[in-house]
Amino acid sequence: MGYTEKRALWPVIKRYFAVFDVSLTLIVFMILAVSTVTMVSAGMGFPGRMEDHVRNILLSFLLMWIAALIPPQTLMRLAVPIYLAGVALLVGVALIGIIKLGARRWINVGVVIQPSEIMKIAMPLMLAWWFQKREGSIQWQEFAVAGLLLIVPVALIIRQPDLGTGTLVMAAGFYVIFLAGLSWKVMAGLAVAGAAFMPVAWHMLHDYQRHRIMTLIDPTTDPLGKGFHIIQSMIAIGSGGITGKGWMKGTQGHLQFIPERTTDFIFAVFSEEFGLIGNSILLLLYLLLIGRGLLIAANAPTLFSRLLAGALSLMFFTYAFVNMGMVSGILPVVGVPLPFMSYGGTAFVTLGLGVGILMSIHRHRKLMQS
Repeated sequence: MGYTEKRALWPVIKRYFAVFDVSLTLIVFMILAVSTVTMVSAGMGFPGRMEDHVRNILLSFLLMWIAALIPPQTLMRLAVPIYLAGVALLVGVALIGIIKLGARRWINVGVVIQPSEIMKIAMPLMLAWWFQKREGSIQWQEFAVAGLLLIVPVALIIRQPDLGTGTLVMAAGFYVIFLAGLSWKVMAGLAVAGAAFMPVAWHMLHDYQRHRIMTLIDPTTDPLGKGFHIIQSMIAIGSGGITGKGWMKGTQGHLQFIPERTTDFIFAVFSEEFGLIGNSILLLLYLLLIGRGLLIAANAPTLFSRLLAGALSLMFFTYAFVNMGMVSGILPVVGVPLPFMSYGGTAFVTLGLGVGILMSIHRHRKLMQS
């Protein structure tokens, strides 16, 4: 290949590989660096855990790249098919799903998948499409239908039972409805109605869900049983102090007092070893990630891309807030991972797609305006 041909080929290659938003990529890279360092310590005693974590990171970047290549117009065309496929699979799970550890969350479609994970992306896509199609004429009927589109899959997910994923899907859908212009009066009415429904909802919860709430109120009532996880994680966070005990020197984690220390409770390991200073840096990185996403949403040229980018950005907030809240003992334990920190391929897939979609919206903003 001659020099001239190489120069002609370079713009084509560059178009496919220069899709990463520099700011977002840098923020995610720094969180992943913190995650990798923490996983080396937390993963001691788990053979192959570190290798799998690196594989999940690479998979997340691959999906991020693919999502960043897809124009928002194509995402809008795919919104309804993806949503309908997700709901159909959730119905399939309810009828013929695979039961593991008392929960029916998976289905075999040639490979075993968890359809509720699809809804984390499908829900904001669908509702953003719904409001885009009715831009300029959004009335209360549109919000009512959007609420129905949200409630059906959330009810199917909670029924499995999977309260953590149901909470995340509910939050992702609610953010779209809120950003579309739902009035504060309606939200206040819904909050009052929700509070009035609490006594009924309490009796609808499974026994283990009621125990989690009671444990949140006072974990010391069963310190060696249901309260053990929360008490040990709070001890780890508190013992880290201002500067932490140092990398690889956390006793709560290495002596196996912290449960699920590579997944949902990795924040306790990180806090014990890096202390308040480390926590502050990690919180700052998450704030930068959310802030960059909201800035992309504010500059997006269409209602669809604004709602989608805003909902995805706030979804990262929900992930981080719920995980840190439950590990710190201020929220019930609902099995929500810490974004780009917790071990788990499914979460990395969802988060990678979410960041990739934000990059796509930012990258195509000028093309869409023209």
